[in-house]
Amino acid sequence: MLPETRRALLHRLAVGQARGRTPSLVGAVARGGHRVWSGGRSMIEGHAPDENTQYRIGSITKSFVAVLVLRLRDEGLLDLSDPLEQHLPGTSAGRATIRELLSHTAGLAAETPAPWWERTDGSHRPELGNLLEEQPFRHPAGERYHYSNPGYALLGALVAKVRRLPWGEVLRQEVLDPLGLSRTTVLPQAPHAGGFAVHPWADVMLPEPLTDTGLMAPAGQLWSTAADLARWACFLAGTLPGGTEKVLAPASLAEMRRPAAGPDSDDWTSCYGLGLQLLRQDGRLLAGHTGSMPGFLAYLWFSTEDDVAAITLSNVTAGSALATVAPDLLRIVAEREPLLPAAWRPFTDADPALLALTGPWYWGPTALALHLRADRSLELTALSGPARTSRFAPEPDGSWTGLDGYYAGEPLRVVRAEDGAVSHLDLAGFVLTRGPYHPAAAVPGDVDPQGWHAG
Repeated sequence: MLPETRRALLHRLAVGQARGRTPSLVGAVARGGHRVWSGGRSMIEGHAPDENTQYRIGSITKSFVAVLVLRLRDEGLLDLSDPLEQHLPGTSAGRATIRELLSHTAGLAAETPAPWWERTDGSHRPELGNLLEEQPFRHPAGERYHYSNPGYALLGALVAKVRRLPWGEVLRQEVLDPLGLSRTTVLPQAPHAGGFAVHPWADVMLPEPLTDTGLMAPAGQLWSTAADLARWACFLAGTLPGGTEKVLAPASLAEMRRPAAGPDSDDWTSCYGLGLQLLRQDGRLLAGHTGSMPGFLAYLWFSTEDDVAAITLSNVTAGSALATVAPDLLRIVAEREPLLPAAWRPFTDADPALLALTGPWYWGPTALALHLRADRSLELTALSGPARTSRFAPEPDGSWTGLDGYYAGEPLRVVRAEDGAVSHLDLAGFVLTRGPYHPAAAVPGDVDPQGWHAG
């Protein structure tokens, strides 16, 4: 990166450490599948942490658990629509589906019964039944997003039950080792930071306990480093080189990054996918996760459009000023060193039948245009005024499937007349014609025989 970019990143990190009143703060930026910058600041001059210093990452752990669950799904060992009871019987949350648990839409309680699980040893909850009350549901399943830490503890237990190994060992064998994340562990390994609480009204500190949370570990137990999390962010974004599809297929990673519940329009600002938080900030769509445990705050965000990921790790219990540091690191790189767009190149083997579909189409009086892209995908855009638009991926049967917006998942088909000529396009049941209410097409309700007239 440019020297002035590196200086701006270090300055933002230094401001974050000072205003966030954290004993230490380490940050990293990744691009193109590799870590391209890291820096650290500390309250002790000359002893700043580096990218290999471990911190507790809290709920970023959930993104690792989600990958394990999706691996089970991809192997055919379960379906996301299965109720938990089918694979992990005997819990009071058995009717919740696996997808609902992944997306925090099961309606489960946000936390365990007292005492506060993050500051108590896992031996206080030796059985899964200790993680939830007898009636653990706070909302009807599937009705709303409600974050649940016990829900992810149950997903970790599900992984352990299906694999017949502790979830942490499954994680090491199937994810951490293949991706080269050697400094990501269930328990801390030196060198690691100690966790502290900083007094809200005075510049004094209090050590926080480094507890092993036992069965609740899948909700927030992991320790990691800025270097490892930079690789993890690249993996989640689909840019980490080296055959990572063996860990999780690109389609499943993309599934994690899509909204799983909540928003039904394009103007949402935050929601949840499958193990990932989604955020719109500074005009960008960010995916990632935040994490907190007593003594630690962690942030991981990436933008696939800008191909930038940013991570910050600190060893303080609370600090609102720290929440914006990682998004700001990402923004600094994206704005100062924007990606060059791929060079436009024509493709020479375009199917004449596909070329014939391009150009203006009309949904009633609404003017649209259909574009053919080099990968045989189609894009529907508005020619005038607001309209429902989408991109469409080709299917083997000659149809297309919507990728975004109102038509996400909906079919686009070419309908031909008896002579083989194109009659119209069928888009999720809507008829698109070559002219507004074209009389030669099968317009539902037919077209007035008088045609267009003055009144």
